[in-house]
Amino acid sequence: MTGWGDIAVYSLGGALLLLMIAGIVFSVVRPTLDRWSKRYFITLFSLLLLYVITIFIDTIIYKGSKMAALEKAIYISEYLFFSVLTLMPALLLLHRCSESIKSSMLFRAITALWIIFLLIMIFAQFTDFIYYTTENNQYYRGPGYALLLTPLIVIMILNITAVFRRYKKLPSKYFIGLLVYLVTMTIAIIVHMLIAVDMMVVFGIALCALTMFGFIISDNLEQYMRQQRELANQQASVMVLQMRPHFIYNTMMGIYYLCDQDSEKAKQVTLDFTTYLRKNFTAIASDDTIPFRDELEHTRAYLAVEQAQFEDVLFVSFDTPHTMFRLPPLTLQPIVENAVKHGMKSSNDPIHISVVTRQTENASEIIVEDDGPGFEPVDDNEPHIALNNIRQRLELMCGGKLTIAPREGGGTSVKVTIPFPNK
Repeated sequence: MTGWGDIAVYSLGGALLLLMIAGIVFSVVRPTLDRWSKRYFITLFSLLLLYVITIFIDTIIYKGSKMAALEKAIYISEYLFFSVLTLMPALLLLHRCSESIKSSMLFRAITALWIIFLLIMIFAQFTDFIYYTTENNQYYRGPGYALLLTPLIVIMILNITAVFRRYKKLPSKYFIGLLVYLVTMTIAIIVHMLIAVDMMVVFGIALCALTMFGFIISDNLEQYMRQQRELANQQASVMVLQMRPHFIYNTMMGIYYLCDQDSEKAKQVTLDFTTYLRKNFTAIASDDTIPFRDELEHTRAYLAVEQAQFEDVLFVSFDTPHTMFRLPPLTLQPIVENAVKHGMKSSNDPIHISVVTRQTENASEIIVEDDGPGFEPVDDNEPHIALNNIRQRLELMCGGKLTIAPREGGGTSVKVTIPFPNK
């Protein structure tokens, strides 16, 4: 007959299995987690799930006198899953601090300690010094059992030290979540070294893993909501900046006079202006990146309308062989528009604008140059408001950047850099 102790163990094991499965499911479906974080937490909870399963099996078969070989394999699996869990916090810490795992001294040190643990495990299979199982399936710890867990304790101490050394780089919730997990797991290993209470130890570790997951989900959710608010503000700014009644009025009046002077040209300008408006309204409504080809078409339509009015003073050249990339809507067109507006209002001299795209090793680049009067980056005027708006949307939507520099020979050079998406 099953005793109350066995019922408690099975109930606790069942609860742990459900908690780990829930952790895996939440990691998969949570929209605020990036791809790396999803993989990390799916791996973490999967390891915990396998660890719980091995302990659960252990509680079922430990009384079976004919299952000594299986029991020995279960013990090896328990120790391996448990040891890998000590490596996981370092991966999260290094990733969050943007440090290379391959070149990290921390990860090299804990990997070396983990290898020492594996060597001790191998040694334990050929001696009774660490632990052993009898022929009738009884498990005993040897006099050197503490030696097996010592490398894992040192790993945890190194992890805790590394978290404190990087606390300035970590959001507060990451810092707290990692410490809760690490300190509790360190205590669990020490308790496990002294007392054989496997199920209670893994229960504590699992709860702390879920606590860390909750802290990080909360931080990601706050960051996601903050970005959404910023994007909403940026879209509102884009709408305000694109409301140019003078441009619309001048274009319509230009078409009006062209109807009598050159009807074919009036038709073409009307078509270009219609394309410009359609692209403008589509861009304003978009909340995601768009193909560069669409932005290029938008820019060409805008320039065609402007050149119809200033055909003797506005000259534009395109060198855009690289078009297979995406960017935030209203990126290239406002940059070109700023060059036109700033150049045309400051001088009656002709202005030449060039639009160039190129592909580098890690990014796509757009360079817009003009030979106008140039302007200082500190000027607090409308062109700079538009460019700052573009810069912020580039950073938020695709990790890109915008730089402004004086053009060699006079004028201004604006470069947009859009990194290739991670695959």
